[in-house]
Amino acid sequence: MEKEFSMLFRPVMGDADFLRISKFIHNECGIRLPMNKKVMVEARLLNRLRDLHILTYSEYISFVFDSGKIDPEVNNMIDVITTNKTDFFREAAHFQFFVNEALPEFVSNHPGKQFRLWSAGCSSGEEVYTLAMILNDFGLENSRFLFKILGTDISTRMLLAARTAIFAEGKASPIPSALKKRYLLRSKDRNKASVRIVRELREKVEFKYHNLISDALTNYDTFDAIFCRNVLIYFEKETQMKVIEKLTKVLRSGCYLFIGHSEAIMNHNLPLVQVGPSIYQKQ
Repeated sequence: MEKEFSMLFRPVMGDADFLRISKFIHNECGIRLPMNKKVMVEARLLNRLRDLHILTYSEYISFVFDSGKIDPEVNNMIDVITTNKTDFFREAAHFQFFVNEALPEFVSNHPGKQFRLWSAGCSSGEEVYTLAMILNDFGLENSRFLFKILGTDISTRMLLAARTAIFAEGKASPIPSALKKRYLLRSKDRNKASVRIVRELREKVEFKYHNLISDALTNYDTFDAIFCRNVLIYFEKETQMKVIEKLTKVLRSGCYLFIGHSEAIMNHNLPLVQVGPSIYQKQ
């Protein structure tokens, strides 16, 4: 009976229900969900209804919002509604600039100083571990070079995956073979076809919940590089600028902000100068 319940019912989300969710997601996360996203939201929340044995979206919304306080289920709702798309070595030109320009410049200007990097909107961690591989390899050629990476995201589900650092073997295909040999462990169970990031790299990264539009990044001073790629596209222009202002505030002068190739920083009064495709240096 339970299986029949979970597989057969297909509730329909009313416009009022969608607008309530859309307003909450916009206020909480800064993400705009126009009406043409209703089918997507409906599909993504369907499994939550099934898991909770809730028959309608209206009942689900009441469950989340109408108890007098926001239910912990709201974290699951945010997890499934927000888009989490990332890959190892995505947008490779950024990493080439990072290795050839940003890192040598840092070592020359700050010998012996720990390099601190923030991956904002890190999703399941592929970008963080890509950068960890690059930085660790750079350290093999520069004996005094030390680094620490912070990865943040609004999705608790993605952060758990990032901390676990286990990925399907196919996800690792963009990683160069030399780096695979150095930094990936293959599962002993060949039926699983998965890999895990080596402990040496896992110990050099930290993952933390952080909401880019509302939370202050406490206990941190400044960073020597910030990657915030393919995150801004989900925000309205005004929210984008507020986020960029926050990022710029904690970016050390002379260092670099990397955003997605489909993103741009326009008409700003910030101390940022574009030095490459979607690469900005703080003056």
